[in-house]
Amino acid sequence: MSPRTSGRPPTRTSRSPWNARSGGRSPVVVPAGVRAAIVAHATEELPDEACGLVLFEGDVAVEYVRGRNASPSPYHFELEIDPIAWADLNDRDVTQAVFHSHISSPPRPSRTDVQNIGLWAGEPYLIYTIRTDELAAWRIVESGIEAIPLGSR
Repeated sequence: MSPRTSGRPPTRTSRSPWNARSGGRSPVVVPAGVRAAIVAHATEELPDEACGLVLFEGDVAVEYVRGRNASPSPYHFELEIDPIAWADLNDRDVTQAVFHSHISSPPRPSRTDVQNIGLWAGEPYLIYTIRTDELAAWRIVESGIEAIPLGSR
């Protein structure tokens, strides 16, 4: 599931709510506009899973970057980001969170998600379930799966 365009790990800044000092458990906020972009992409990709990156400045999502599911399926995804967009993202002072949709299963990482985490281990991981209109944030680490609370503003 790591982007096919780069082997570089995602950006993590010191002000990130995902850093080791916070344990990755600080609440994060996904404003209505960013959430709407996620929902629209997930809906457009039906019956397959959608995927992309959610960009965070501190604890607030500021942008959703659509990815392409290089392995279209209702049950898994392979995130692909345009190489030029990927290079630009790595030059920005943002935290990149992997996003993908589930059609009807709960917004929790699946066994496949955990097994394929790769370079994204310990990084932000968001899942949206279309059937229930639920968005959830996670970190997948060696010791297991950690929920990240979503706040509101």
